[in-house]
Amino acid sequence: MAFSGGSYDEVARWLHNFLTAHAKRENFHAEVQLESGDERAGKSYAGRVRLGEHFSDVIEFDYRTVADHRGELQWCRELAERIRQVVRDLARSVARPS
Repeated sequence: MAFSGGSYDEVARWLHNFLTAHAKRENFHAEVQLESGDERAGKSYAGRVRLGEHFSDVIEFDYRTVADHRGELQWCRELAERIRQVVRDLARSVARPS
């Protein structure tokens, strides 16, 4: 049985928890912010990773894509690697002396 579909808010909760779990595996201090309100409601999400006072670029997620694929192991692996790479890149940029 595939774990897919779901309401916009349910998918948002799943996405936030998924991104947070994998971001923290890369760096315990990483925090994920997920924007889902206003003009995005029912259509998309915008995610960012925060390390201290530093933020990654915005990562766009289409609601229907996440809802349809969150039950697919390969898709989840690719998303996990994507967020972990964002955390690694952000950590490297924070560590560089100004």
